[in-house]
Amino acid sequence: MPVIDTNILGVRDAAGALLAQATQLLESLSDEAYRTNSEILQGGTIGKHVRHVVDHFAAPLCDEAAECVDYDHRERDVPMETDRAAAIEKISGLRRQLAELTEDDLRAPLRIRVMLAGDGTCAELPSSLGRELFFAFHHAVHHNAMIGAIAREHGAQTVPGFGTAPSTLNHEAGRGVSQKT
Repeated sequence: MPVIDTNILGVRDAAGALLAQATQLLESLSDEAYRTNSEILQGGTIGKHVRHVVDHFAAPLCDEAAECVDYDHRERDVPMETDRAAAIEKISGLRRQLAELTEDDLRAPLRIRVMLAGDGTCAELPSSLGRELFFAFHHAVHHNAMIGAIAREHGAQTVPGFGTAPSTLNHEAGRGVSQKT
């Protein structure tokens, strides 16, 4: 049976570590690599994927989240899509916000609005800040896989494990079960 770590602060710490890893990659890239379209992932750039990841972390942390978190209505074509420095600055701010969160903050209830169909049909669901930060973390892992592919396309290297789900890393390490950290 897997060992379950009930320390919800681990969610905050994992999110912060993932964002730190993203910053490390961004600092190693050229501005050109950051904003150039991918040949492999048509229409995608590292900057567009970074903006999408940042949006998902920012949504439950913004002031409007007290009313209802909405991941589907967000700004596009913003400076952070083409400006690495703007992205690094935004990520730094998110990391500071995350570091200040307490266990009570993470357990705080909130509501989320999710789009169910292309016609704009939505539903509202109950959640918590910790659960939504985990969603953003999990979502970011998959976008980091795409970011990593685009980065390698432009000749950049990623650290081992970048864009790889924790469950995959766990499996590849031969553990096959959750470990308490």
